[in-house]
Amino acid sequence: MEPVCLDPIGLVRSPYKEKFAVPRQPGLVTRARARLEILPPYNEPSAFRGLAEFSHLWLVFVFHHTREQGWNPTVRPPRLGGNERVGVFATRSTFRPNPLGLSVVQLLDMCRDGSKVWLELGGVDLVDGTPVVDIKPYLPWADAVPGAHGGFAPAPPDISMEVIFSPAAELACERSSVPELKEFITEVLVQDPRPAYKRVAQSWQQYGVRLYHYNVRYEVFGQLTRVLEIVRSEE
Repeated sequence: MEPVCLDPIGLVRSPYKEKFAVPRQPGLVTRARARLEILPPYNEPSAFRGLAEFSHLWLVFVFHHTREQGWNPTVRPPRLGGNERVGVFATRSTFRPNPLGLSVVQLLDMCRDGSKVWLELGGVDLVDGTPVVDIKPYLPWADAVPGAHGGFAPAPPDISMEVIFSPAAELACERSSVPELKEFITEVLVQDPRPAYKRVAQSWQQYGVRLYHYNVRYEVFGQLTRVLEIVRSEE
């Protein structure tokens, strides 16, 4: 069988500038806003006729940050503490035979400016620059299955982490042009994006993450996260 070639129809412009701290599922960070910029020749407005009637969309996308690493038949899901291996097809791991992902996002707006067409999205879990290869409307009566079983991930992740901000970080949020920056950072960090093996640390551990055009430095101990500083990135 001949290989299947996929042509990106658009690129995601997201606040997540790196894989670390991206929510492990869509919708977990409700304030995560992104823009899907449609590429020519798919930026034809007629191709999106009727789409505004749907509140949510399925995006089929490429794991562009990890596709060069190939695939593994078994992986260690964070939900199992990063220690137990299961089959890759029983997970949503990025290390797949074909590096394709599926994400349901909220459609906030459809925009056009001359030849430019883009979609404003909410609740995204996609890294900045993610290539999208298809868009499909979400149908709640078909896509939400009552009584479905979630395997080893039967419920949403624990979000009991407390997030506090230093005075300097509070001030940076107040002065930022990004709407609800503090609330967005809180939603991201309450998910505790650290690898599972890091969560047993017996002392304060410092981390950094790039969100929007900021470098966010924070520290974690137990169930407390403290945001230390938020400074504008040079990139």
